Amino acid sequence: MAHRFRSFDGVEIAYQRWGTPDDTPPVVLHHGFVVDATTNFVGPGVVAALTDAGRWVVAPDARGHGASGKPHEPARYGEVAMARDLAALVDLLDVDRIDLVGYSMGAVVSALLASTDRRVRRLVLGGVGSAVVELGGLDTRAMPPGEVTRALLAEDPADIAALPGAPFRILADAVGADRLALAAQVAAVRTGRIPLDRITAPTLVLCGVEDHLASRPEVLADAITDGKLLVLPGDHLGVVRDPGFALAIVDFLGA
Repeated sequence: MAHRFRSFDGVEIAYQRWGTPDDTPPVVLHHGFVVDATTNFVGPGVVAALTDAGRWVVAPDARGHGASGKPHEPARYGEVAMARDLAALVDLLDVDRIDLVGYSMGAVVSALLASTDRRVRRLVLGGVGSAVVELGGLDTRAMPPGEVTRALLAEDPADIAALPGAPFRILADAVGADRLALAAQVAAVRTGRIPLDRITAPTLVLCGVEDHLASRPEVLADAITDGKLLVLPGDHLGVVRDPGFALAIVDFLGA
């Protein structure tokens, strides 16, 4: 069952909890673009692996996604707004420390939070690479925002089947996403420097070897003071289902 709270600007944020709170930091999971916490982390077995290891887990649905509020104005979006939502969730949990895992869009959100919030004890950034350093966010060189918007808003998905943004439309239709809300997030996608040098938490950069949206991930790992890199088989959508993905998260956060 989803829990809910209203964030700084009134947008309702839904989140799920698993396990029993104890003296260990909760593991907070932030999903990627289009999907939600269930698709990104429950289905692939990440939540189960963490709870089997004795961790308690909390995962929001980002604004515009899943069970959370879905305004259609770009001004209500962007990874900075999502980082504020995430900070509000940590406030609500009333804990001193968290372990934070973000994937793709969620990795950008998580990096933003970890660069300013000392409650982040350990950090996993999945599905991202050099663009977080060089562009301050997702790799718009590999996937231009205009192409994604065109794919999301096309009346007939068959018209854009051969375009680079088509996989996002296919995924959006598969999960029943609000495509206007997603297009608003694309319009607000973050650019500009993230102060990665301020991240003090030990950090694992985790991505698939065939993930063209996470090119040169070593650049990101090297930009973080205590960063390390692990590359697994798979592409951007497939690596989360590799058995090593959940195992790597459990091992790193438990180290």
